Amino acid sequence: MNIPKIDISGVDRNAFPKTLLEEFYHAYNTYGFGYIVNHGIEKDLIDQVFQVSKTFHSLPLSEKMKVALDDNHRGYIAINTSTDVNSKLAEVKKPNQSASFMMMREDKAQIADVYLSGSNQWPEIAGFRETLEKYTSQMTRLGKKLMRLALMSVGIEDLSILNSFETPTIWLRLLHYPPIPKSSPNDLYGSAPHTDFGCLTILTQDDIGGLQVQTKNGDWIDVPKVEGSFVVNVGDMLNRLTNGILRSTPHRVINKSGKERFSCPFFFDPHVNTNILPLKGTGKPKFPPINFSEFLQGELKASYEKHKDL
Repeated sequence: MNIPKIDISGVDRNAFPKTLLEEFYHAYNTYGFGYIVNHGIEKDLIDQVFQVSKTFHSLPLSEKMKVALDDNHRGYIAINTSTDVNSKLAEVKKPNQSASFMMMREDKAQIADVYLSGSNQWPEIAGFRETLEKYTSQMTRLGKKLMRLALMSVGIEDLSILNSFETPTIWLRLLHYPPIPKSSPNDLYGSAPHTDFGCLTILTQDDIGGLQVQTKNGDWIDVPKVEGSFVVNVGDMLNRLTNGILRSTPHRVINKSGKERFSCPFFFDPHVNTNILPLKGTGKPKFPPINFSEFLQGELKASYEKHKDL
C-alpha cells in the first residue's frame, strides 16, 4: 500500500478539475490519507515554524510552564499529561510520550456560549507569535480549499456547510517526541493509535519517521516525509459529514529512532456550534446528528488532565 500523492496546483475556487476530484475521492475513500503537493505554502515559512517550535521546546521546563495549557486549550502540554483513553483501537493505559504547544483561533476575548473561545498564550520568543499567526492564516485558506475539494469529490452539490468554516475552529500543535528506547514496551507510544476527531488534519513533519497508518486489513505502514508535501488525513467529523464515504483512518506515532522527532499538525474544523450530520446526496444517514461543541467537550475531558474537572 502506498499513500497517494495529489497535486492541487490546478485548483481554482470555482473550478476543480474532474481528474483531481477523482484522485481525491480514490485516496480518501480508500486510504483516508494522502500527500498533498503544490499546496502554495512557502517552504521558508514552514521552516520558520519548525525553528520556533524547536526553540520553544528547548526552553527550561519552568519557562514552558509559564504558558501551561489553560481552560481554553491553549498553551504548553507537558509530556505524560495526555492519554488516548478513547482510542477504541488499543487498550491505552500509558500517557503519550510527547509534549506540545497548542495554538487556536485568536479571539480578542472569550465569547459567551462558544466553547474554547479566547486568546492564545505566547512565550517570550522573538518572532514566535508572528510566525505562527502568518502560518495559521495561510493554512486556514488551504483548509477551506481542501474542504471544498473533499465535499465536491463525493458529489455533494449543496455546499452551504462551508459557511460553518468561515469562522473555523483551528488548532496548530507544535509537537516534540523524545526518542523512546528500543527496549521499551510495545504499548508505549509517542501517540497511541487513534483517529482524529475533527474534519481535516494537515501535517508537516521532519524526516525522522515514526508516523504509521493502519490499512483496512489491520497492518501498520510507515508514512515518511515526502519533500514539499503535507500529509493530509480525514477526521471523524468529515467522515460523518460524508456519511462514511471519506475514511477517518487509525494512525499512531512510535519514535524508536534514537532521535528527537518534531511535527506540526494543523487541524481544520467547523465553528464549534455546528451540528454535524450526513449531508444530502451521501445516501441514507448512517450517523445521528451531533453537536461539535458537545462532542469536543467529551473528547477533551477524557484525554487531557487539564479538562477532567471542568
